[in-house]
Amino acid sequence: MAVQNKLPPLGWLRTFEAAARHLSFTGAARDLNMTQSAVSQQIKSLEAYLGQPLFLRRPKALELTEGGITYLPVVREAFRTLLRGTQAVTGAQQNAVQVQCNISFAVNWLAPRLPAFRAQYPDVQLNIFTELWEPREMAEGAAVEIRYSLRPADTVRTELLCTDHYYPVCAPGYEVTLGTLQQQPLFDCSNLLSNWANWAEDQALNWEKPPITYATTYLVCLSVAMAGGGLCLAHDAIAKRLIEDGRLVAPFEHRAVMPEAYYLLLSPQAEDTPGAVAFANWVRAQFPEPAAR
Repeated sequence: MAVQNKLPPLGWLRTFEAAARHLSFTGAARDLNMTQSAVSQQIKSLEAYLGQPLFLRRPKALELTEGGITYLPVVREAFRTLLRGTQAVTGAQQNAVQVQCNISFAVNWLAPRLPAFRAQYPDVQLNIFTELWEPREMAEGAAVEIRYSLRPADTVRTELLCTDHYYPVCAPGYEVTLGTLQQQPLFDCSNLLSNWANWAEDQALNWEKPPITYATTYLVCLSVAMAGGGLCLAHDAIAKRLIEDGRLVAPFEHRAVMPEAYYLLLSPQAEDTPGAVAFANWVRAQFPEPAAR
């Protein structure tokens, strides 16, 4: 890298971190409320400042160069140090916790339990952020993240919270049998292994690949099912309370093991934040002992 007597602008470094996290200038632009061209220009400026490229520009994706791979953890640790230092100076964030999770989990699992959490920890302030698809590493700024996915990368501290089973659900009174299932409107969350084809194969159904409507979140699928519009796949973490409340039913007994699972991710600064420690311990207590995977 070129020898410099001063640091590059902080904005360039934040743009680099966001672009590296998404491996996309478009994703970074969305996170930072910038245009894609502005992100690209800031990355070019940073690369010129450092005297070497940070990304390989592929036709459909970005890749970090060796220099980018080396520089990224340095930049991330610098931001973490700034955050910890700012919290130490202000003293205002010890019980404020940024929590990241997907929107279906936030609405159907976390939100109904928040009154109980607040009763137990009245001084902890939760700031809840949701994304349709979780980032590859720890969400920017989050102290605690609850992630539904295959096992996350080893670059973040990960704990298995629970495995689960998935199964079809529909509105009470919706008439369906295994024999007529393929003729019904079917809904599912896209890009998951816990899908209709695998559920059918798991119980040796003669499945002819019926048309399925996909959404980017279980929240849409569950809403359609509750409205009597068909069936969707679900699992206990997001559907158990809806079934107990009589808003959904599981018309078939068969439940398949989910390839995906729920994981608890903790940022390095979480251990220094009493509120984050309290929330993480409370989340762990809500789940039974997870099975080994």
